[in-house]
Amino acid sequence: MTSQTTADLLATQANDPTFDTVWDEIVYRGLVHVSTDEGALRDLLGGDPITFYCGFDPTAPSLHLGNLVQLLLMRRLQLAGHKPLGLVGGSTGLIGDPRPTAERVLKTREQTAEWVQSIRVHVEKFLSSEGSNALRVVNNLDWTEPLSAIEFLRDIGKNFRVNTMLKKDAVSARLNSDAGISYTEFSYQILQGLDFRELYRTYDCLLQTGGSDQWGNLTSGTELIRRTEGVAVHAIGTPLITNSDGTKFGKSEGNAVWLDPSLTSPYAFYQFWLNQDDADVVARLKVFTFLDRAEIERLETQVAERPFAREAQKRLALEVTGLVHGTEAAQAAIDASAALFGQGDLAVLPSEVLEAAIAELPHAIVDPSTTVSQALVATGLVASLGAARRAAAEGGIYVNNERISDDSALVVSLAFEGKRAVLRRGKKTLAGVTVSS
Repeated sequence: MTSQTTADLLATQANDPTFDTVWDEIVYRGLVHVSTDEGALRDLLGGDPITFYCGFDPTAPSLHLGNLVQLLLMRRLQLAGHKPLGLVGGSTGLIGDPRPTAERVLKTREQTAEWVQSIRVHVEKFLSSEGSNALRVVNNLDWTEPLSAIEFLRDIGKNFRVNTMLKKDAVSARLNSDAGISYTEFSYQILQGLDFRELYRTYDCLLQTGGSDQWGNLTSGTELIRRTEGVAVHAIGTPLITNSDGTKFGKSEGNAVWLDPSLTSPYAFYQFWLNQDDADVVARLKVFTFLDRAEIERLETQVAERPFAREAQKRLALEVTGLVHGTEAAQAAIDASAALFGQGDLAVLPSEVLEAAIAELPHAIVDPSTTVSQALVATGLVASLGAARRAAAEGGIYVNNERISDDSALVVSLAFEGKRAVLRRGKKTLAGVTVSS
């Protein structure tokens, strides 16, 4: 697998020509959970290029899986000729949109400004900055910070009705909780509405996209523009990405899959996609890859007829890891996965890839005097030293893919660089060991 630059990757992407309009394709891919007038949107997106936007608040140093949905929707619209605005929330990031459960901890201005730059880099990676519909990145601090409190209340706040604002899901959930809601977070929807109006006035922006959990904030903008400009603009809310029990993936839930490799390693990222359930994998292929409809349908057939082969999961993991981290990182993750189960050489893996792979396994930190048997017990691969001795005598214990018959050998003598080792019992049961210095 050859390495690709961001420009190379963007150049290979295309919408599926078997769809009449990009609206038809994003509906097929399950990217439209809720929207304003569907017929109007289909006509709008099937006609001359329009300007659209999506906002990303710097409430963390990296974007995550949910944000990737937005970036890929934006890219599909850009491929159809439409003009993307990527908004980084220098002002809304200082406020924070209300969560259903508790007030956010506000970050400093300096921290927010630093994260604005990190988010900008992410956005620029997934959208083309070339051509007549090149990405334009804007920061809402530029038009929000100059506003006085009086201007904000008279010119913007006057157009919002409190009874409508109270009906927003996140707001109503907080009002019914012990935590309540501050005026700061209550005002977030007004700020987001202001953003849409500013982009409409400056760039003739006619569409905002976002997660369906942001629908109340999205419609605050459409309503503000209707009231003050007398114009109908549009919004698309994408479905939330959830795990098999319906739990949302995201930073507020503590299970975010980050796009920054320092927060979620490419190996862990690859494994996340590889481990998708059969019931979810086709939907993930539609949302997160540029595979065409024919290829997705072929993989769907494979899931139904040969689920044990996990061809769809392997393709999904390859495509999305390559998209986010590059083809070299995707191949390294594939090589590491194979090597862990004895189908490759662990010794040739880059140290950072091996370390990331070990970090995803049941893991123990041991001292240099630890024997193989003791390490097996420490990692939970066996229940006792006696069980470890029996497993080794039967030829079922491996350290870094080497079969071990002497369970009294020191792990440090078998570890790579005397530090890291992969323990395996049988064919599939793995654990990692780090030897302390």
